[in-house]
Order: sequence, then structure tokens, then C-alpha cells
Amino acid sequence: MPIFQDENSLAVKFFIQKDIPEEIQAELCETITSLGGRVESKVPRQGYVLTQPGTPEEERLRLCWISADRPERYFVPYTYVEACKIAGMLLKQIFVGNEGPIKMHIHPSIANVNARAALSQRIMHSGGDPTASPQSAHVILADPNTEVFQHLVKSYQGVPDKYIESYLWVKKCVEKGALVYTPLVYKNPGGRRPGEERTQFTEEDEERLCRWIATKIPYKETGGRTGNRLYQQLCEMTVDSEYAWVTRHTWQSWRERYKKNSGRLDNMITAIVDQKKPAHGEKGQYGYVRQAEEKTRRSRKKRAKPADESLHADHAEGQITDCIDGSADTTVPIIMFTPDHISSEPRASISKIRARQSPDEEEMADDEGEESEEWRIRVGNQSPPPWAKRKADDEGGDEPRAQKKMRTISHSDTSAAPTTDGQAVAPLHCIDRAICDIATEFRFTVQEVKEFYDKCGEMDRTRTRFQKMRQLLNTVDDSIDSPSKTTEQPPPSTSS
Repeated sequence: MPIFQDENSLAVKFFIQKDIPEEIQAELCETITSLGGRVESKVPRQGYVLTQPGTPEEERLRLCWISADRPERYFVPYTYVEACKIAGMLLKQIFVGNEGPIKMHIHPSIANVNARAALSQRIMHSGGDPTASPQSAHVILADPNTEVFQHLVKSYQGVPDKYIESYLWVKKCVEKGALVYTPLVYKNPGGRRPGEERTQFTEEDEERLCRWIATKIPYKETGGRTGNRLYQQLCEMTVDSEYAWVTRHTWQSWRERYKKNSGRLDNMITAIVDQKKPAHGEKGQYGYVRQAEEKTRRSRKKRAKPADESLHADHAEGQITDCIDGSADTTVPIIMFTPDHISSEPRASISKIRARQSPDEEEMADDEGEESEEWRIRVGNQSPPPWAKRKADDEGGDEPRAQKKMRTISHSDTSAAPTTDGQAVAPLHCIDRAICDIATEFRFTVQEVKEFYDKCGEMDRTRTRFQKMRQLLNTVDDSIDSPSKTTEQPPPSTSS
């Protein structure tokens, strides 16, 4: 069957643009006729208008003869005839929409010039317009092997009337004879649909769950079927090969499955319990544990009194009453002593005898007894503890405390401090030392210098004062000391 004949064996009509060169027109007429078609002298109501793209006549023909009332009138380049001959069939006009040719843009990512030209011709032969800009194009054709292609897909995925297709898409549409865009495949964004479990529960899952609950809590009135621990124990059974099925769901899912279907599942559990008829508190049921064994109480043995704590009977006012009879409530009275009854010898460490509750407390008490004398303090009007008493040989008898303090000085400072009678004296304060220096330098007593310093409180002023006084005394004539003149010119007073 000739390719330029329709299904009814009627010839396909063609109109050739008049300003196309005559030799091309003659060749077109010969080819159309040989393939079963017919060339018309006027624009047909139904058929093909062969034009030369980019010419004014082609634009005029489109403006005049494109009409929505004639959807089967197609405008194609005159190379369409040769393309049909090469393809061996009448190329369908699939890239045509309600508003005319579908506008397409060939993206620069298709770098091959020959490939771009062939793609453009194929689009025009199938009714499309490959000269549109990226903004006005309905379809953008790009190379899918470049990063630009994925960028275009993301950029225009929200635009409803724009498609990004591969340059191979044109060939696929021509071979199919239909306009088919690349379909959108639903990609799960994550999460679950409302009311849907991750893994669907099966009837076998519910039967196994009911058998577990019937074993652990056969009677609902005991409670615990909606608690967490029952289902946590179920998931802990994964170590047993017979319970490998529990890994299908989490313990929270098992629990929620029972809670949401408790009415139906309770009937299944009751049927299982009626078959086995377990007793309340049977071994293995949830909530029943082994009763703790009673602990036997041991009677506390009386602690032996150390030898160094032995006391004379005539020094005690009270008597020790032995009330230990092996019972739990055992008390031992405290031995009280008066100061008059305590020996003047060094006091021995006396610990109170008391009832203790545990061996740990006895051990703590031993430590307290060892350190009680070291950390003993004075209470009220009692005599001070031994560590607070000063020994007579160290204090120097009844010597005043100030003098004792002056003589107690470390061996490392004896070389720097002045000595008196072969014993070291403690270093003086800087003020006292300055007063002593002034008294020594100007030959006055320390008491006089100290009295003046206590009045004025300034060391420089004190030094200047006694310096002037010494200069004044040095200028006095020696005759003033004779008895005849003492009444006329008394010596100056140092107190002023």
C-alpha cells in the first residue's frame, strides 16, 4: 500500500508553496505522485501544506489558513515528503495541540550541531515548533547525561504546563505515533499513612498474641493485659527459636494491637483458656513471683571490754546492769563518772558502752574510741583536755605569757633575731623596730619615743622630733649643769 494513501485508499492531498524553486517543486510532485499522493493547486480542506520555513510566504499561509475548524490541515516543511519516504510511512502530526504546533526549545546542553539540526527537522516533520525560547516553550529538550538536565527538572517541577524531556524523547514519540510525556512515578516521602502499620498484622499474628496472653494472664480480672511489661517480656523471647515471630512488630505495636481490638481478642483468649483451664497463680503466669524466704535474726553477741578500759569499782557511782537476754531489744546503761572519781593519772580512753545495730556501726565506734582523746574538746567548766594543757617545763614556770611568747622562736630565726642571756628573742614588728632604731640613734629611751609615736601616729614626724631634740641638747652649754645656774635655765622637757 502506498504511504500517501489513507485507510480508504484515497490519495493524500498536498499544496506546495508557490515561491519554492521550480526544480524543487517538480521533484516534490514526482515523489508525491509515485507514493500515491496528489498535488493540489489550492490549499486543501484536509491535507498538507508544504512550506519553506522562515519565509514571508510561509508566515502568510499560516496566518490565512490555520483555523481551528480545519484540524486536519497541517503545515509542514517541504522536506516532509522525503522524510516520509525514508521512514517508509506517513509521519503523523503528533506535536500539534489545540493552539497549533507545540512549542519546543532545544537546550544548549545538546552540543552537537548536527544532532540539533536533525532534532529540529524531526520536530517540524511531526508538526512541532522547535524555535521557541525557554520561557515560552512547552517542552525543553536537553541532554540527560549532564548536570543541567537534573537542574532543569528541579527548577520546573512545580510549573504545571512545562516539561523537561530528553532529546531521545522525540524519536520515541515518533515511533509510537503519539505524544506521551515521561510519566511521574510516586516516591514515598516517608512515614506511614494514617491508621496504617508498618507491617500488617495477620490472623496468625493475632492467634499467637492471644496464646501468649492466655498463658501469662489467663483471667482478665487479674489485670495487666494493657501494661507495658507483658509485651516487653514477649519481645524478650526472641532468644527462643519458637518465638522468632515476635520480631515482626515492636512491643508497642503488639500492645496497641490488643488495646484497639481487646473485645475481639478477649473472646479468642477465653476460648484458649477454656481448653487449657489453668489455675490462678500457676507457675509462669505474669504477676506471680516466688515468695521471698524469711530471714533468721541473729542475736548480737556482747562485745568484750578491752583491758585498757578496765575501771575500778570504787570510782563508779552506778553499776553495770547486764540486761542482755538474747532478745532483739537489748539495752546497756551508760556508766557515769564524776570528776572527783577520775584518777589524776593520764586519762585512759573511755568509750561509752551502748547497744549497736550492726557490725559496721561497731567498726565505726572502734575508730571513734581511738581518736576520741585526740579530738576531745572542753565542755562547760570542765578541765581542759590533755592536748590543751601546757607543760610546766616547756612554759618556764610562772613566767609571764608575753615573755614566754618572746622566747619561743624557731631555730631557723635565731640567727637573725637579737639574743638575751643566750636565748633567742622573737623578731620585732616593723614599727617597734623603727621606734627602737630612733631611740638608739638619738639616745633616748624607747618609752619616750613610743609615747610620742602613740600621740602623733607618724614615724617620720617622730624621727624629726627626736632629731631636733638631740640637736638642741647638743647646743646647750655644759655650764648649765652647775648648781648655781640650774634654777635659772632648766633643761628642756622631752614630753612636749
